[in-house]
Amino acid sequence: MPLFMDFHNDMQGVTHEDAGNAHIDDVEIQDKYGVKYHKYWVNEEKGFIFCLIEGPSKEACEEVHRMSHGHVACEIVEVTPSDVAFFMGPDRTTKNGQAVHPDGKYDSAVRTFLFTDIVGSTALTQQFGDTAGIKILHTHNKIVRAALGKYAGKEVKHTGDGIMACFSSASKSVQAAIAIQEDLKKYRQKEDNLPIRVKIGINAGEPVTEGDDFFGAAVQLSARLCDLSEPDQILTATVIRDLCLGKMVQFNDVGKVELKGFSQPIHICEVAWE
Repeated sequence: MPLFMDFHNDMQGVTHEDAGNAHIDDVEIQDKYGVKYHKYWVNEEKGFIFCLIEGPSKEACEEVHRMSHGHVACEIVEVTPSDVAFFMGPDRTTKNGQAVHPDGKYDSAVRTFLFTDIVGSTALTQQFGDTAGIKILHTHNKIVRAALGKYAGKEVKHTGDGIMACFSSASKSVQAAIAIQEDLKKYRQKEDNLPIRVKIGINAGEPVTEGDDFFGAAVQLSARLCDLSEPDQILTATVIRDLCLGKMVQFNDVGKVELKGFSQPIHICEVAWE
């Protein structure tokens, strides 16, 4: 059967206990509709709840919510099991079905995305030759993957001139970005004849938003910030600064910028890593 994730954005004041009771209510009647509610995520601060559901249709999943407690989702999207497993992690839950991190802390479903992009890779290959071009790419990949391994990031895909990665922790994504820039700086000091420079963009978001695909808005903004970034720069959305509060990371305010695909200006920051 298809797999869905729904999004409730009107649950201000919700507690973990409230969500657990609602999930129990769903499970009690789900068989009547041929539906299985697997687990759920709660963001108490924002009043958001996300449910992972297996069912014959969106309508059947929604009907279980409607008949059990009346809290119908504002959005529901079909997802693939592989995407859910990759982005949301192992199937760890409380006895009531609430998703938790490996350390047992509640999982709010927020994920952080990081994009890297090698500056002027085509020009570097033309200037230094194909062998040097391959070396540049391999060096970039090695440094980025080492940072991902150190700070619990997952490589989502290689973009040709960069890498897209996913983190459960915003602060670890920033630490990884800083490590990448620092290691590239050290490399340039040793190999000054091969000046590899990278742009980095970071953003965080929820798996489902109104009128969007699975993590669509969060990923799109991360990529746009990478495109906007200057060589050696790390640009982030302000949500990353907020999530890193108290983590000894310094941010410089950049202000609001217009970005393709976004109807409103986006307030962004720069990580002060040097």
